[in-house]
Amino acid sequence: MNLESPKVNVSKSPQEVFNFLEDIKNFKTLMPENISKFEVLDNDKFLFALKGMPEIVLKKKEVIPPNKIVLGAAGGKLDFSLIGNIVETADGNSEVQLEFAGDFNPMMAMMIKGPITKFIETLATNMPKAI
Repeated sequence: MNLESPKVNVSKSPQEVFNFLEDIKNFKTLMPENISKFEVLDNDKFLFALKGMPEIVLKKKEVIPPNKIVLGAAGGKLDFSLIGNIVETADGNSEVQLEFAGDFNPMMAMMIKGPITKFIETLATNMPKAI
């Protein structure tokens, strides 16, 4: 299952956006209002939970400065990645798009598609204000 957020324009350079996303504690500022838990576990790992959903641990898996950062599920029953793609625009600012990629059975995919789509859209939408 592959989902994409809308592309958002951020009035910062790709390096500034990358630096923000690379510091995982900054993800707290991007989270939706219905977050019930956020905890930094390590330099490259954090846990979060949304109301009514199980806790999820994300860990930095890959960084390609200043254009890509990949967070992946750390443990748990679900294997997925959250990918941040950062592209420089003509005016020196950035365009950011988040991708969610996971391998789920059809039933699970049907259940989580709506909430995950809304989640990555919220993360992306909050980015221009947070950075």
